[in-house]
Amino acid sequence: MDIIILGQQLLGYIPLGDIVLYMAPLNLFMFASALAFTTLIAISKTETQVEAEFGTLKDKGVTVDKKEFKIRRFLAIVCGLATAGAMITGDVFDFTLFVCLIGIVNIGIVAAVKQVDVLDAAFQYGLVAMIATLPLFGGAALILAATGTISLLEIVNIPTTTMMIFGSILLFLGVAGETGVAPFYATKAEMFRTPGSPFLLIIHLSSLLVIVRVIEILLIINKPF
Repeated sequence: MDIIILGQQLLGYIPLGDIVLYMAPLNLFMFASALAFTTLIAISKTETQVEAEFGTLKDKGVTVDKKEFKIRRFLAIVCGLATAGAMITGDVFDFTLFVCLIGIVNIGIVAAVKQVDVLDAAFQYGLVAMIATLPLFGGAALILAATGTISLLEIVNIPTTTMMIFGSILLFLGVAGETGVAPFYATKAEMFRTPGSPFLLIIHLSSLLVIVRVIEILLIINKPF
């Protein structure tokens, strides 16, 4: 392939109707990392969380029952697969769909926990994630309106306009809200008090990889170099 994106030689692409998956070294690395971690989660068991009891020297073990374990493992696997898909998708709209799915399953991973603080944090994060869908899809719509396409393979050859920059800003705000990164991290911090590692780790990994991917997409759209 003679297509170069951000200095990367495009190794190939897979057209699946409206969904186009493209393969570049960085994207394949993040895709493989997400799949490898998802595989580890699928074969792992949860830890027993140990909590100190106030006023005594005793410790209390907090475990995850089998039914809850199955539900959270399934949602963690879906989150990992959605993250992997977001790493190699070649159009903006499918990327926003994957990010929205990641936000939904992140809430589900902790929603079954019977702890008030955790559920309150999950509720607040859910509100932010729902509100973030407006700039998320609004940014994608503005980019489509400004370029006439949502394919990154086409956008990379289109000169940047003011509308594309504005759409990029909205897209970034939407991704930040869906993944719960700064400045929205405070809404999901309490979620990590719940027992259930390594399922909780996929929330961290998905946020990290999605932020790296959205930065790549914004560089492709705005072409600062």
